[in-house]
Amino acid sequence: MGVNAGKRFVAHVDLDAFFASVEQRDHPELRGKPVAVGAGSARGVVMAASYEARAFGVHSAMPTAWARRRCPELQVVPARFSAYQEASAAVRAIFERVTDLVEPLALDEAFLDLSEPIGHPDGRPGEPLELLSIDDAAAVAMAIQAAIEREVGLTASAGVASGKFLAKVASGVEKPGGLTVVRPEEALDFLAQLPIERFFGVGPKTAARLQELGVHRGADLILRSEAELIELLGKHGAFLYRVVRNNDPRPVVPDRARKSMGAERTFASNVTTVGEFAPELAKACANVAARLENMAMVARTVTVKFRYSDFSIVTRSLTPAHPVANAEELWAVAEHLVLHVPRPQGDLRLIGVSVSHLFPRHQRVVQGGLFP
Repeated sequence: MGVNAGKRFVAHVDLDAFFASVEQRDHPELRGKPVAVGAGSARGVVMAASYEARAFGVHSAMPTAWARRRCPELQVVPARFSAYQEASAAVRAIFERVTDLVEPLALDEAFLDLSEPIGHPDGRPGEPLELLSIDDAAAVAMAIQAAIEREVGLTASAGVASGKFLAKVASGVEKPGGLTVVRPEEALDFLAQLPIERFFGVGPKTAARLQELGVHRGADLILRSEAELIELLGKHGAFLYRVVRNNDPRPVVPDRARKSMGAERTFASNVTTVGEFAPELAKACANVAARLENMAMVARTVTVKFRYSDFSIVTRSLTPAHPVANAEELWAVAEHLVLHVPRPQGDLRLIGVSVSHLFPRHQRVVQGGLFP
């Protein structure tokens, strides 16, 4: 067994096709039809696609014009960040009935530590549940999924394991609406069978390098020494060395109010064009804006972070004419930084946005437009 084989139960819950599913929930005429969220203009980009649209090969980051050619019946609707934030907050409330250890990764996904629940998913009174096995934790995760569907009208996929990496991989095994459990005694076999490109941070280029060395699955990866992987992949090599052995003690860290806050999105494979990373940046903006609104705060400064394929980091910041208070304003500043502020060209592995110099919303005075 791996290091995390004890009584530690981590769930990763991922809302299915989140933006598109909210649109289908709120607009009955879209249900069962291929839907894309994004700009419908000739230069627009798909931010999210429903499963009906994905069946035609439509996916996020695809130019809208291409998506329409693949799916002539595609319904393109503009993003409604306020609706997505409201749905995310309702789901978060369900999580917090069960545990106070909730680590949001974005509006549509979060880690939950279910080792010591504080309540029931459906909110009923009574003593907190005592989870004696990972199957007990899986039952709680299933109840959370049911509560999300019943109360918020959305479906979620979930993975339950003894660590964060396994839980996140497991949540993607059976979508939409699935639940996958990786029991401690099954973890090493699960990891051995996992294709190398399913390991976090292994995109097509890294996968190709590893495959040239005969590393196709976890069973091949575990044969490589830590020194060899570090020499090949740097710090990420050390991470892969640990997780393939089910050594993932990283805690679930709840977000806390801070003087600054941010969200990052790491790409499954490196991207280059604005069209490829804009949908993920928009999701990060929505996530940060939701936290700002929950705290009743506004921000003076916005920073966009670019991490390149060589792990170098470049940031670009702007303090607009008046503080940002919602997702639309935050996205406008982030988009300006991306489109109009020079930065090095190259493949990106991560995009992020953060806000700083926060102060209470009631002190905000709006004069004129965002930009001076």
